[in-house]
Amino acid sequence: MNRSDTHIEPLIAPDQFVGLEGVTHLCTGGEAPWLKAQEAVYAEFARLKSAGHDGREEIYARGERCRSRMGELWRVPSDRIAFMPSAAEGMNWLARGLDWRDGDNVVTTNLEFPSVAYAWRDLRAHGVEVRLVPHRDWLVGETDLLDAVDERTRVLAVSQVSFYTGQCLNIEQLSEGLRQRNALFAVDATHAAGVVDVPAGLTDLTVSSSYKWLLATHGVAPMYLSEKAERQTASTSFGWHNLAVWPAQEAVRTPEVEELPMPERLEPGNPSMMVVMHLDQALEVLLSIGIERISDHARTLSEQVSAGLKELGFTVISPQNRSARSGNTCFLVKDAAAMQTRLAEMGVLCWGEFGRMRISTHLYNGSADVGRLLTALSE
Repeated sequence: MNRSDTHIEPLIAPDQFVGLEGVTHLCTGGEAPWLKAQEAVYAEFARLKSAGHDGREEIYARGERCRSRMGELWRVPSDRIAFMPSAAEGMNWLARGLDWRDGDNVVTTNLEFPSVAYAWRDLRAHGVEVRLVPHRDWLVGETDLLDAVDERTRVLAVSQVSFYTGQCLNIEQLSEGLRQRNALFAVDATHAAGVVDVPAGLTDLTVSSSYKWLLATHGVAPMYLSEKAERQTASTSFGWHNLAVWPAQEAVRTPEVEELPMPERLEPGNPSMMVVMHLDQALEVLLSIGIERISDHARTLSEQVSAGLKELGFTVISPQNRSARSGNTCFLVKDAAAMQTRLAEMGVLCWGEFGRMRISTHLYNGSADVGRLLTALSE
């Protein structure tokens, strides 16, 4: 039986999220719905926040549990995971810290999210070239990316899953293609983490926002950093949290102080611990189901969305190859904002901008949601 003909039930009931009663939510790629279980997490954070020193120690312990769970999801050691304030800051940390030289270059794509494409913006003044590999009919070729890399390439920077098309790049192929080269491999996994497998250990830097497929919210972006990237990159932010100040110095400062290793190295101050606790709760849910099941679920729903859109005459720009699919299925439409508004009025939440609609299917979606979308589009 063709997967697109299979009836798919949600992996988790929509009623476990706030505000989904009577709503078809297909816009996790823009903003995920809020788990009802997070209400208890906030109450627990509030209790611990008022509990003095012991309360703060428990908050930190929850943070370390979150770090461990993030390492489990990405299959990397937890001490290589840091909490950045945003995915943009992760890419910019690398851009600020490398020892750039005139004639160096960065390779990315011309269909990239701005935080990846423009993290290197100021480096042009120092003679660094930013190579924007063009898409081919909305898809980016892994071979094209690797062909643009040469002996002066310092970084290959891409999103694992495209915000615009939903294309999931072959990270294994890109990593293997860079194996005999000096370039670092930096990946923004914002549209991948939580819905498809993220092989962070094959990269030098992987960073992801938390408010989309990871089912948390804004303010924390987990980031993996390889030992290779750590050796090559100088820190550019310092504070009490990433320096060996206490207990060695106590109250009096000295001219020199050592820098702490990962993961503290990337955290000069406290991360947003309330958001970390919310991410910890979301990771418990995701890991209990398993990323393989979630990925298979999302890609099968993507196939159903794609087949239905084509039957209605829309131009789908997402890949048709299953392994290159993700939770995002995208199609061209002249006035995407107007379509987004019209669908919302019919109780179907999608994301439309820049000449395309993005339909996002996650673990709380099923075939019935796809049917409601297609019915709304046909009216």
